[in-house]
Amino acid sequence: MIPPKPADNFKRVSRSTKEWREILTEEQFRVGVKEGTERPFSPGNHDSEKRDGVFHCVGCDTPLWSSEHKFDSGTGWPSFYKPIRETAVDTKTDFKMIMPRKECHCATCGLHMGHVFKDGPDPTGERWCINGVVLEFKPA
Repeated sequence: MIPPKPADNFKRVSRSTKEWREILTEEQFRVGVKEGTERPFSPGNHDSEKRDGVFHCVGCDTPLWSSEHKFDSGTGWPSFYKPIRETAVDTKTDFKMIMPRKECHCATCGLHMGHVFKDGPDPTGERWCINGVVLEFKPA
């Protein structure tokens, strides 16, 4: 997991592996801490969430994604064309696959969120493909 940095006025959250295991489900731990990927179209992963609201990090409650920026990518994961604020997430290059990918994490606590691709809609052309298991949706 990459070291977190504070997002705007949020305090940095740092937890031990033991603390993460106490607050996250096994799947949230596998995806968020171990940088895994949930299966596409997983039940409850927020892919089909259509209400107005904000998606928060399950590890620290930081608001990361707005429903205003969400779109149906057809991939089975919630997709956004940008984060709620530039400082809400950090990115790094992921070399786990053959081709390097841009990986994103919560800037406040460092939980792995997903990956960024350059095949999204206007206005950014980006698709932030996010693991819904590490999100908590709060309706407007």
